[in-house]
Amino acid sequence: MTSGTQLHDLTALEQAAAVRAGEVSPVELVEHALRRVEALDAGLGAFLTVTPERALAAARRAERRVRDGGGLPPLHGVPTAIKDLNNTAGVRTTFGSTVFADSVPPVDDAVVTRLAEAGTISIGKTNTPEFGFPCYTDNALVGPARCPWDPTRSAGGSSGGAAVAVAAGMLPFAQGSDGGGSIRIPASVNGLVGIKPTRGRVSNAPYGSEVTGLGTNGPLARTVRDAAAVLDAMAGPVTGDPAWAPPLPPGETFLAAAGREPGRLRIGRHLESPMPDAGLEPAVQAALDDAARLLQDLGHEVEDVPSGLLGPDVLGAFERVWTLSGTLLPVPPGQVGELQPLTRELRARGLALTAQQAMEALTALRLFARRFVTATDRYDVLLAPVTTMTPRPLDWFGADGDGAADFERQKRYAAFTAVFNVTGQPAVSVPLSWTPEGLPVGTMLVGRPADEVTLVSLAAQLEAARPWRHRHPPSWD
Repeated sequence: MTSGTQLHDLTALEQAAAVRAGEVSPVELVEHALRRVEALDAGLGAFLTVTPERALAAARRAERRVRDGGGLPPLHGVPTAIKDLNNTAGVRTTFGSTVFADSVPPVDDAVVTRLAEAGTISIGKTNTPEFGFPCYTDNALVGPARCPWDPTRSAGGSSGGAAVAVAAGMLPFAQGSDGGGSIRIPASVNGLVGIKPTRGRVSNAPYGSEVTGLGTNGPLARTVRDAAAVLDAMAGPVTGDPAWAPPLPPGETFLAAAGREPGRLRIGRHLESPMPDAGLEPAVQAALDDAARLLQDLGHEVEDVPSGLLGPDVLGAFERVWTLSGTLLPVPPGQVGELQPLTRELRARGLALTAQQAMEALTALRLFARRFVTATDRYDVLLAPVTTMTPRPLDWFGADGDGAADFERQKRYAAFTAVFNVTGQPAVSVPLSWTPEGLPVGTMLVGRPADEVTLVSLAAQLEAARPWRHRHPPSWD
C-alpha cells in the first residue's frame, strides 16, 4: 500500500494481495467495510441486513488461516455482500418484501458457497426490490437504494444495493443477479463493471430459475480484473443443474483473459429494441456513439446490425414469461395485500395465464433466441445501450402507485437488456461515459454464447484506453 491510500481505495485483488503479503489483515478489511457502511448507508440504502458479528468471526478465522501458512484461496479475506434475493443459511433473507421480513433460510445458494470458498467474507445482505421484479430498487423495508453520484436518483435494480455498496466504497465488489438487466442496469447507473454471465455459467442451485432460464448470478466491481476474478470464483455447475456452460480450457481463467489483447473484432451496433417508441436520450446516444468511435480507434470494425431481428411478438412473450415468476411466489393468501403494487400487478397477470399460454410464451422465446443468435453470429461482439435514459429520479417509476403504469415506464427505460437474458448470451456493462452533470452512463457489450472470455478481454482493453478507476462519487473520501 502506498502512503495516503485508504483501504477502500484498493481493488478486491489488491486487498487479497495485501492480505497474503501481511500488509493488512482480514479483520482490518472487514472492520473498515463496516465503518463505511455505518457512515454512509443511512443516506444511500445499500443494505437490508448487516451482520457485523458474523462477519468479524469469519474474519478472525481467515486471519488464523493466514498465520497458519499454506495456500490461500484467491480472494481470501476480502469483504463482500450477498444480494437479498439469494438464500443465506442462518441470515435473514427478505427478498425485498415485508411478507418475508423475518425469513431465515436453512441453506446457502450455490453462489454464496462458491464465494465463501474463494475466501470472501460477507458483511450482510444488499438492498433489492420486492422479489427482484423492477429495474429500480425500492421496498417497504428500508426504502430506495440511491445513486451515490446523485442521491436524488435511483440506483437502478434489481441489484441496486449491491451496486451502491461498491460505487460508494463500502465494498470492493458485490454479488448481483440478472433476469432482465438487473446487474447491467445498476452497473451503468453507478459507474461500475457488471457482468451477466452466459446461461449455465454460474449455478442457480438449489432452487434456481430454470423454469424461465432468464436469471443468473454475476459480479459488480470497479475494475474489469476484479469482475473477472469474481466470475472465476462463481463459475461452474453443481450436480443436478439442468444446463451448464462449457468449462474454460484447462489452465484458462477469466482473470487471465483480462490481461490479453482481444485482437481485431467485428462488432455489431445493435440499435433495435422490442419497444418501438423507446428512443435514446441525447446523453445515452452520445455515449453509444462515443463507444463506437473508441472501438474503431482501437482497431475494431464496427457496423450496424440490420433491423428486423426481434419481430413483433417478442415483447409480449417476454412479458408473459416474466410474470410467470410471480406465480411461484409462496405468498400466503392473507398477505397478498402487503405486496407492492407492481408485484401484485405482475403476479395477477401470471396467475391469469393458462398453461397453454405459458407454454406458448416459453416456446416463442426459445425459438426467438435460436433465430437471433444465428442471425448475429457473424459478429464477435454486439454493442448496445444499457438503458434508454440517464439515471431516473427516485419516484419516477412508481410514484402514482399504479403497478401497470410502473411496468410500462420500466419497459421504456430498460428496453435493451432483457433480450440477452432470453438468448442466454453473456453481456457486460462498462462505465465509459459520464454526463456533463457527472452521472455515469454505461455501455453494453454482448458476446456469443459462452464467450465471456472475449468480452472480458475487450472490456479490459477499453478500460486501459479510457481508465475509470479514479472516478469516485462525492462520498468517497
